[in-house]
Amino acid sequence: MDLGSLKSAPGAVRKRKRIGRGPGSGHGKTSGKGHKGQRSRSGSSIRPWFEGGQMPLQRRLPKRGFTNIFRKEYQVINVKDLGRLSENEGITPEVLFKQGLVSKSSMRVKVLGDGEISQAIEISAHAFSASAKEKIEKAGGKVTVL
Repeated sequence: MDLGSLKSAPGAVRKRKRIGRGPGSGHGKTSGKGHKGQRSRSGSSIRPWFEGGQMPLQRRLPKRGFTNIFRKEYQVINVKDLGRLSENEGITPEVLFKQGLVSKSSMRVKVLGDGEISQAIEISAHAFSASAKEKIEKAGGKVTVL
């Protein structure tokens, strides 16, 4: 066994298709391009989305909706997740980011009221749902809106 005796797997290497080399090759005369028409011409390329001059799909479909430029996006965290934090005093979005409870430090944080909380915590966030605020204050905690 040496490098000189290595061979490719059967079917792995194909011969190059030599077009325009006479009728015996099977790819003579029109060289596999059929007869006439736009796609038989040299240098021809048609955009993948071109529909032959028919009104294109993106122009046939109606526009719908709009983008609200005043939309505020929030990362959400639930009350049940706050109960697992080791820090009870001064929970801020930065602390939540360091603990891995929110994925982006630059994005706003909203606290939602899913689950229960037993210990009193002091938390600052950009928004709170009414049920989250109620649960935190009921447990003796304090809520601060940034």
